[in-house]
Amino acid sequence: MIQLSNSVKNSSYLFSALCILLSCVTYGQKTMVSHTSAEGSFGLVTTNKTAELVLDASDFEGVAIAAKNLQKDIERVTGKLPKLRSEVNKNGNVIIGTLGKNKMIDSLIQHTNIDVSKIRGKWEAHTIKKIGEDLLIIGSDKRGTIFGIYELSRQIGVSPWYWWADVPVKKAEELYIDKDGFTSTGPKVQYRGIFINDEAPALSSWVSENYGKFNHEFYEPVFELILRLKGNYLWPAMWGKAFYDDDPANGVLADKYGIVMGTSHHEPLMRAQAEWGRYGSGEWNYETNADTLRSFWRKGIERMGDRESLVTIGMRGDGDEPMTEGTAISLLERIVKDQREIISDVTHKPAKETPQVWALYKEVQDYYDQGMRVPDDVTLLLADDNWGNIRKLPKLKDSTRSGGYGIYYHFDYVGGPRSYKWINTSQISRVYEQMSLAYAYHARKVWIVNVGDLKPMEYPISFFLDYAWNPENFKIEELKAYPEQWAAAQFGAKYAPEIGELLQKYTTYNSRRKPELLSDKTYSLTQFNEAEEILTEFNELEKKAEEIAEKLDAKYQSAYFQLVLHPVKASANLNRMYIALAKNKLYAEQQRNTTNRFAEKVSEYFENDEALTSAYHTIEDGKWNHMIFQPHIGYSAWFDPKQNIKPETTKIEVPEAADLGVAIADSEDYFPKNKHLSLPIFDKSNTESYVEIFNRGKEELEIKLKKLPKWLKASKTKAKIGEQERIFLALVPENLPGKNTKDSFVVQADDQKVEIAVSYQPFSFKPEGFTAKNGVISIPANKFVENKAWEIIPDLGRRDIALRPESSFTQEATENASLTYLFSIKEDTEATLSFLISPSLDFLDNGGLKFAYSIDGGELQTLNLLKDTKDHWGISVSNNITKVIQNLNLEKGVHQLKVYAIDPGIVLQHIIIETNTSNLLHTYLAPKE
Repeated sequence: MIQLSNSVKNSSYLFSALCILLSCVTYGQKTMVSHTSAEGSFGLVTTNKTAELVLDASDFEGVAIAAKNLQKDIERVTGKLPKLRSEVNKNGNVIIGTLGKNKMIDSLIQHTNIDVSKIRGKWEAHTIKKIGEDLLIIGSDKRGTIFGIYELSRQIGVSPWYWWADVPVKKAEELYIDKDGFTSTGPKVQYRGIFINDEAPALSSWVSENYGKFNHEFYEPVFELILRLKGNYLWPAMWGKAFYDDDPANGVLADKYGIVMGTSHHEPLMRAQAEWGRYGSGEWNYETNADTLRSFWRKGIERMGDRESLVTIGMRGDGDEPMTEGTAISLLERIVKDQREIISDVTHKPAKETPQVWALYKEVQDYYDQGMRVPDDVTLLLADDNWGNIRKLPKLKDSTRSGGYGIYYHFDYVGGPRSYKWINTSQISRVYEQMSLAYAYHARKVWIVNVGDLKPMEYPISFFLDYAWNPENFKIEELKAYPEQWAAAQFGAKYAPEIGELLQKYTTYNSRRKPELLSDKTYSLTQFNEAEEILTEFNELEKKAEEIAEKLDAKYQSAYFQLVLHPVKASANLNRMYIALAKNKLYAEQQRNTTNRFAEKVSEYFENDEALTSAYHTIEDGKWNHMIFQPHIGYSAWFDPKQNIKPETTKIEVPEAADLGVAIADSEDYFPKNKHLSLPIFDKSNTESYVEIFNRGKEELEIKLKKLPKWLKASKTKAKIGEQERIFLALVPENLPGKNTKDSFVVQADDQKVEIAVSYQPFSFKPEGFTAKNGVISIPANKFVENKAWEIIPDLGRRDIALRPESSFTQEATENASLTYLFSIKEDTEATLSFLISPSLDFLDNGGLKFAYSIDGGELQTLNLLKDTKDHWGISVSNNITKVIQNLNLEKGVHQLKVYAIDPGIVLQHIIIETNTSNLLHTYLAPKE
């Protein structure tokens, strides 16, 4: 913990200290930096002195680059530029070096009691410690030293996103390093990286304007960002791009920085697909054009030289398509054999000494599933389904192959059922849930994630790479704290709780259904107040985001707009537009006089979307022009339109004379289409409802409620309606009937009137647990009465509710992992029981993911998530939920539902029971309890 001297009275010092503390806790690292001196601490920058940085000229060039960045970072924070030297000329230096590459470090270790046993021989390990009057940053290897340098940069107050998101540094006059320093024994996942993909039109246009092409000037800040985030691996942009061919300096600079380069899952032997279009001849077909392809691939390995790389092997069809119809195992085995011969021949060493990956992406996994194997030294890169659901993991007994296993994950995708590229929609809790499974099943060699244009995926990229560093130390508590702590690292501690909540909520709301999939049909206007609930959530979120913007210091405004305010406002605006469109269509059918206003609202929100994009493109004097220009409105197929297309709306002729219209809660019926309307049943659990009076003419409409039963009261019994108004009805406790009662009341306007039926049905027993509203019992998964061995994952699911069985799983359903719920049924009924479960896949190839349930201790019913559902994969990922539905016969009374864990991967979000009186119709989300 940071120690503050008693003499420190100024609260700004405490505030700064807390900022640093939180920014470091974010990444699970020990805090070692303070703004005040403590006993034995090292003065990096003091009132009287700035420590010099000392680096051996024989050390790696990437270490020198990082040291120069540290030099700049110290100046950014304190305004004082430390000297960078190659030799020590006095005490009080920061000596930076790699074991075996820095004579000063090696000499100190030999002649003093410095203990480097925790890092020696480790991958990317480092230690920061004070020895005598000097501070040492020692790395076990090149990147170990680089990560030690950037750890210090981060702790003094420089965000990895200082350039890519314009996050301001945290200023300080003095910087002190704790005497105990900091040691990291290295990452748990060896290769951790990002894939820049699907980069047109946004990133490509931005690069064209700023760099001309994807050259080393563009990639240099990308390399730096990856290293500051403790990543080490990159798949470069590849839509018409060729990393090595577009600029020969790209590969040279990557190696200098310390970035391990690869090519994407369908670009073998370090050749970009675009290069085949430039230099290839004949078909991309190994059966007919093998000699040409071997020559083409050979040049890739020759060009790679001895630069650190992960070589993709295998082959897909041209343009990232399947190679053949069906699986051609013998052909692909021959391709891999020939590719490895090329690697061995060019490098003059056994192929196994060159790291390789075989990506089991899409149909390539079928080859593996049908028996194809590659040599044990090749890393099997398993993949998700492009929507964040891992398709396959190794069996625990298979996890010992020397090449290990990795994961290719997605935050962005071009393909069916709908491309999603515009804005962040990835819940970090889902990333945690899926990648923790990957780690548990020993997929630990490579983690790489498709990040699209890189921006605006800053938040999930940070989480992915932070988590990959050490999943073992990242528990549920750290997951829950991450949004606030990441916010603190970017914006300081003062508003971090509120900003963290904004980050978490906007990603939850967007993950329910990706923006590109939204339509006027997504959320119901008539059932369970769903659309209004969505509007309220986004309105409240936007209001909070704007309030924080007003409070934040001016220096944070640009970063806050990019990372928080724009995604919140843009997401809120898009949802408003589609709900306004839904209202326009419904109101046109009902001939409401507000129909045309909502047509105008649609146009307004469409224009707001353009204005928000323009605002993003003009911040920082146009630094990010084009970066958020990704069409997202007007999809008619899986691929994106060339530009946003304004939705078509309807306008009507509104008559002069007032004309009565009445709609009711939780029903699509309305007057005058239906002459008789019925409100949902009232009881002690359903005490309120409403009628919505609307005007179908221009003149004011005067209405009265008549013949209201004495057991009901209305928020008003007469009103003048210009456009529309809801009148709420509630039970009168002292006048409740003692038995089932049917009644009605009248809504009248001049000679127009509509009779509305109402009924009260008391329970004939004392209900327990959940009861039905309008025939629907809605049970959030976390509202159990007993939980045995299920883990609550915070902030996961369409309503931030999700539970999964803990790490031990049984072969048969037992009470070792069970959830118990209580619910009450008023009458004997036929019913449907629906389990709403995250759309996980059969990653262990066991024929599905199983769970079980019982009612009142009866016979155990085993269900399969992937077989006992009507939802095909496209529906499941679009809805971000899979529904498993069972038919039941339930008797009147209190019931106990128990849910049992069988397989890992089951993530339960919600349970719905619909009785034969249900009027659920179309809703997207589960009704609130």
